[in-house]
Amino acid sequence: MAERVLLHVGTPKTGTTYLQDVCFRNRPLLEEHRILYPAERFDAHFLAALDLMRLPWGGLEEQAVGAWDRLAAQVRAFDGTAIISHEILARATPAQARRALASLGHGDGTTEVHLILSVRDLVRQIPAEWQENVKHRTTTSYADFLAELREPSRSGLIGSWFWAVQELPDIVDRWRAGAGDHGLPADRVHLVTVPPPGSPRDLLWERFVETFGLGGIDLDLGTDRANVSLGVPETYLLRQVNLRANDQVEPEDYRELVREVLAHRTLSARSGSPRLALPPSAFDWVSTLTDDWVEELSSQGYDVVGSLADLSGARPAAYADPDAPDLTQVVDAAATSIVALVNDVGRWRANEARLHAEIADLHGQLSRARMNPAYRFKERLYRVLTKGRTGQRVLDAYYRARGSSSRLA
Repeated sequence: MAERVLLHVGTPKTGTTYLQDVCFRNRPLLEEHRILYPAERFDAHFLAALDLMRLPWGGLEEQAVGAWDRLAAQVRAFDGTAIISHEILARATPAQARRALASLGHGDGTTEVHLILSVRDLVRQIPAEWQENVKHRTTTSYADFLAELREPSRSGLIGSWFWAVQELPDIVDRWRAGAGDHGLPADRVHLVTVPPPGSPRDLLWERFVETFGLGGIDLDLGTDRANVSLGVPETYLLRQVNLRANDQVEPEDYRELVREVLAHRTLSARSGSPRLALPPSAFDWVSTLTDDWVEELSSQGYDVVGSLADLSGARPAAYADPDAPDLTQVVDAAATSIVALVNDVGRWRANEARLHAEIADLHGQLSRARMNPAYRFKERLYRVLTKGRTGQRVLDAYYRARGSSSRLA
């Protein structure tokens, strides 16, 4: 059984993608230090989370069947510290948390489970979460998104998801409730705060290193899997694509061409666009809500890596409405996107032409081989032998002698 399990359950847009990619690529080195990051593929923990919570996700849930149990089995078989990390685990119900904790050895007397939550101010989280929704095919306007977040019942699909993965006191309460009679002591709950804008670039990573016990390990920190952000015109353009693509583009094509090529590789690389921000009219509401959260979290005695003051986001200095952007900037972003997609199609066409040439060359080699007298003699002999039992026995003896069962050998 693992001695310790560090269970990182979110929240989204708090450096989770970077942390997960560093852990995935450094798995052999981590194991040398008795730290397990159980994953055969980079999205293994995502699939495990989908499986744990039975979440539909554009068909990926079919790949996820059994993923949580496989991950938990690897953790139980390991002698040391295990790290599990995915941000959608923040929305687990108490029953799902109970299943997860029990499967990881919580309450068995030998495994010490720690709950880790990386957290960021709502001033930045709200626009970031809307943008993330747009990158996952949502067509909802920013105004409608904000209105649903402020709906008291929180019954809408968007609002219920947002608060499930962002309402910090409630997330911790659900996971602690899942711990049941065995409990989850406050000192095993760790809140890693995302530093405010203008902080040293490596400060968040330093906080992760402290929390996950990664100090003194010469990790490869290079990554190409950062969860990138888009500007106002770029997000508007992507939402317009969604409005037209949802009935015409298959999920796999959307992930590869729209999210990866268009959003991540192209639009995110543009500079100079106005950034998404919280509208001034929502700041006081967010500030009051945050104060309530900080008061509640402070009273619980959780381990805070950073400062809960980091949750008090600053009032945005500027605001550009993402529902009504400067259309000149949108056109410029669209032209950049078209060029990128044309180049990508060009690469696909070049690869297709190369494969066709290779196939033609193989057909030529096969035709030339068939013109060879020795080949034609063997082919005629094979046909003769396969027509009778005696010939078939001769062939079988030949194949056994060659150590092959292949009729093409």
